[in-house]
Amino acid sequence: MCIGIPMQIVEQHDESARCLYRGQESLVDTMLVGPQPVGTWLLVFLDTAREVLSEQKARQIVDALEAMRLAMHGDNRIDHLFADLVGREPTLPEFLKS
Repeated sequence: MCIGIPMQIVEQHDESARCLYRGQESLVDTMLVGPQPVGTWLLVFLDTAREVLSEQKARQIVDALEAMRLAMHGDNRIDHLFADLVGREPTLPEFLKS
């Protein structure tokens, strides 16, 4: 299984960019998304950018990955990482309603 990591561009080159996630830099291939300005968030799989993300979407993915990391270490205090879901009743999509 491959998990996409949201990374922020800190330096753009021709067909690659130096990107940052949790303090670690990586050189990311940007041929699929084209050149992007510094500060742009990308969804990165195996050092290849597959999608340009909004800052909000990047934050949601970062929070979900942090929740997974905490859960793997036995910490179940993760509700704050899903503030948009806590206290909300789930709803079925229209096509599943009878």
